[in-house]
Amino acid sequence: MPDNSPTILWYRRDLRLSDHPALSAAIARGGPVIAVYVHDDATSGLGAAPVWRLNRGLAALDAALRELGSRLILRRGAALDVLREVIRETGAGAVYWTRLYDPEARTRDSAVKSALRAEGIEARLYEGHLMFEPWSVETKAGGFYKVFTPMWKAVRTRDVDSPLAAPGRVPAPDTWPRSDRLDDWALGAAMDRGAAVLEAYARPAGERAAQARLHHFMAEIVGRYGEMRDMLAQDGTSGLSEYLSLGEISPRQCWHAGQHARQQGKPGAEAFLRELVWREFAYHLMYHTPEILNRNWHRGWDAFPWTCNAAHPHVRAWQQGRTGVPMVDAAMREMYVTGRMHNRGRMIVASYLTKHLMTHWRIGQEWFDDCLVDWDPASNAMGWQWAAGSGPDAAPYFRVFNPATQLDRFDPDRRYVRRWVAEGQADPPETALAYFDAVPRRWALSPGDAYPDPVVTPAEGRRRALAAYEHCAF
Repeated sequence: MPDNSPTILWYRRDLRLSDHPALSAAIARGGPVIAVYVHDDATSGLGAAPVWRLNRGLAALDAALRELGSRLILRRGAALDVLREVIRETGAGAVYWTRLYDPEARTRDSAVKSALRAEGIEARLYEGHLMFEPWSVETKAGGFYKVFTPMWKAVRTRDVDSPLAAPGRVPAPDTWPRSDRLDDWALGAAMDRGAAVLEAYARPAGERAAQARLHHFMAEIVGRYGEMRDMLAQDGTSGLSEYLSLGEISPRQCWHAGQHARQQGKPGAEAFLRELVWREFAYHLMYHTPEILNRNWHRGWDAFPWTCNAAHPHVRAWQQGRTGVPMVDAAMREMYVTGRMHNRGRMIVASYLTKHLMTHWRIGQEWFDDCLVDWDPASNAMGWQWAAGSGPDAAPYFRVFNPATQLDRFDPDRRYVRRWVAEGQADPPETALAYFDAVPRRWALSPGDAYPDPVVTPAEGRRRALAAYEHCAF
């Protein structure tokens, strides 16, 4: 006998309608589909900028669902308790959701699945956040990959399923369960006055915006991606990270678009495909070695003499974009104004904090957790450990990026620095001035302040780092 009871679609980091296996399965099951987002501990634990961005993503998803005759139900509480409430209210016979891979999500999802199944509810998890499930990619010896290049070679020719089309309609119940109002959650409150600045400089949210950005990237940028993606003042990157983070676009959609561009002979397509697999590599490692999120992946670094004092004046100067090193300060200020940071900038600011300032990478990781709209647990952790030298596939630990020579190479005319650093300019642009409106008032910063001398010069920082490395056995 067919079961036409409602299916609850539990949304998390998959805020889209197309290429959504759980949604497609829910519709195929028959009966109404009730889309639910649960504000639980995972949401409460997000930093100020990520949760502000989530608010915009949820609003966009609700609007998209309403165009298809549906809506997004919002509830607050522990996930299992909320799902049980909605099941009781609607008579739902199934709960479907997209798999996540961080330790907390895996623990929560396992408990939810077991409890619901024990109560006679069909509970199913689907792929969708990655192209390759972490357990499906193995070395010839049967283990997981610890180095990126061999993993890239192993998956680059794999077949990736074609993306699923968006439904034309999402069947609705006769009566909707109650829903909280998104505004009542006040997800942007922690941003304080910075929210207005982010709003002015943010990219549009939602699946439609994500698809538009992918189309623009493939039409206008990917051909020169290989050589332009490191140029700080150029629009030379995909700009897709925040959409991938919240699942407003799927990696499969990006992969197939990249493969099409490669077949057309566009030179940067291969480099873009490698970046997609780099993201997969981060999740592969987080799944197999979840300690990458909060401790040194190479345990030999546990004895390294990093400072762990987040209140140290040098750390505060780094946080404020007031180190006196223009490359570092410009990148940090870009983050406060836009919620984003150029990838080359991320490498430089991370290297400067962990090597020139000898500060533990966890302090930088936690700061980015709070400040980036494209925050991603796996990519952020692996990126910081890569820069610090303590992680898998890391840059050689003795490599210390020189922020001055990096600036000469990737911002030779200083357009990027002028865009974000106001001090010293007679007529600074709005982007540079916006930084002073975005940062906390307690910092008491003004564009009329003198630009600081370097807290640690590139040469001095390099000497200190190399001297410390000589006395450690990694």
